[in-house]
Amino acid sequence: MNQDPFGTCIASEQELRELAGTPGDIAIAKQIPALDAHCRALISHSPYMLLGTSDASGKCDVSPKGDVPGFVHVIDDSHLVIPDRPGNKRLDGMRNILSNPHVGLLFLVPHRDETLRINGRACILRDEQLLRSMAVNGKSPRLGIGVSVQEVFIHCGKASFRSHLWDPLRWPDVSELASPGCMLLDHARPAGMTVEAMDQRFDDDRNRLY
Repeated sequence: MNQDPFGTCIASEQELRELAGTPGDIAIAKQIPALDAHCRALISHSPYMLLGTSDASGKCDVSPKGDVPGFVHVIDDSHLVIPDRPGNKRLDGMRNILSNPHVGLLFLVPHRDETLRINGRACILRDEQLLRSMAVNGKSPRLGIGVSVQEVFIHCGKASFRSHLWDPLRWPDVSELASPGCMLLDHARPAGMTVEAMDQRFDDDRNRLY
């Protein structure tokens, strides 16, 4: 029998709190139920966000979304829309939303260590007039993810500080990493495909952003 690689795991919140402690008053009070002017400003400056979803069985997915700063459209203090740009058509997050609408959003702003976290309920929308307002280069998204905001709070920048996320001088050397094409070739193993051809697919995708 294989030994559990994780060893002893926490089994209750009481045990967790005994080891990790409890949040301070400000950490609790910072959570608000809707978007205020500060939240709107951060979203308007964010070119990149992460969308966390899970299906009805609890299987999770985190999907990156990115575009020009402010690509996420804020309708009002309680509703926003994430435009769906062309991708690989796996639709992992959207398929999860169909069975479980609860989502978590994390907004990043370059050079800003703090992030913005939003939790809420999502739906998949196809309203043409609304989506037309998010067109780029004359191309409107065919679908969007509408989010009804339930919880919002700013997240401290300690993770960014520790990782030196925005400091190019501290970024790791990636020259020895396999190319994306090599990774995909090893994972998908398509017949008759070469690393060069797979790398070209990635290059071609950069020209099909909208």
